[in-house]
Amino acid sequence: MKDVFEDGHVDVAIFQPTNLKEWYTEGFNTTERNAEMGKKHPGKFIYNTNFDPRDQRRGPGAAQAQRRDVRLQGRQALHRGVEQRLARVQAERPGLLPLPRGRAEPRIKNIHVHKGPTIWPLDKDAFDVSDIDHCATDFQDLNFIIEHVGLPRIEDFCFMATQEPNVYAGLSVVIGGLMHARPYFFNKVMGELLFWVGEDKMTFGSDYGIWEPKWQIEGFVDWEMPDREEYAEFPKLGVAGKKKILGLNAAALYDIEVPAEYRLPAEAGTPGAHEVLGEGSPQPVAGA
Repeated sequence: MKDVFEDGHVDVAIFQPTNLKEWYTEGFNTTERNAEMGKKHPGKFIYNTNFDPRDQRRGPGAAQAQRRDVRLQGRQALHRGVEQRLARVQAERPGLLPLPRGRAEPRIKNIHVHKGPTIWPLDKDAFDVSDIDHCATDFQDLNFIIEHVGLPRIEDFCFMATQEPNVYAGLSVVIGGLMHARPYFFNKVMGELLFWVGEDKMTFGSDYGIWEPKWQIEGFVDWEMPDREEYAEFPKLGVAGKKKILGLNAAALYDIEVPAEYRLPAEAGTPGAHEVLGEGSPQPVAGA
């Protein structure tokens, strides 16, 4: 609470549970443990559930059971086969995915997918973003927030996210891992994301407790795209764009009420929104 809320400039935190039971006997920030933290501090946390396609013991039924006990708005998916897994979930547990348009009962709508740098003994190819391409097309009522933006495959991610309007860029590791350690590469990655994906579809993530949010947020607020020739083709990020990335986009995706004094004027655009597909195509649900 001190690292994130007292010192870290955070108003509402979104838990992404990573069970990691291969390394931790009781798991690492599981959905159930996250929910206990939320009960102690009402209004401070949104806690998602998760599934891992490698873990056949739990399956989609476990996530369905978790939904009965805690208020869930999203999930985090791990590793390869997201498309096949979601198709299976839809067939076996249709209530877990959004209902057809027009039904009022809320459903999970945000899928956070872990796609980023790996460590031994994990397989780098398992974190390729290509499965999201098909998945986002087939499930246009879902928002796919790709955590770590598919690093080191930033070009693949950007071209895919440009094509798929319901794919968002999650900046965990991008800011914490690159902003100070690899500033030139950070400028390139941010430039590519701003050019292709846009400031309305980028969300801050701190990767706590690997890193703390305080220095990341303060550094990002102060960051400016350098006025150098190699960055000339990239958009500049202004105050409004930084506000979107640091909170307003996520607030739109998760229906978090933003106080009037922190909202942006209409001319600054709609945080968290994506373009609408052509007439006659299936229409995705905007995050806002």
